[in-house]
Amino acid sequence: MGQPNKCVHCRRHFRPNPRIKNQSYCSCKECQRARKSKWQREKMASDPDYRANQQDSQKNWCRQNPDYWREYRSRKRKYCERNRQLQKCRDERRRARLAKKDSIAL
Repeated sequence: MGQPNKCVHCRRHFRPNPRIKNQSYCSCKECQRARKSKWQREKMASDPDYRANQQDSQKNWCRQNPDYWREYRSRKRKYCERNRQLQKCRDERRRARLAKKDSIAL
């Protein structure tokens, strides 16, 4: 067995699988999800074919499920209301920043 490594995501020590060179994530589900997410972000940034395929898949899914977001919002009323309130705060902060920039520019 190899020397214990420290997981990049959770920072816990783990024994790497000898068949996986340079293993930097432990086998915890959350850490594996983080590893996959990182891989997907890098792939989207570096591979235009992969990005185009993902966009096509997203469009097809949206075409097949046109009412998804309407139904989601009707099921998750508390979430939607909270999001509205938070968005109002974000909008107010943005307006304040823009007003400050405008007053400095004058």
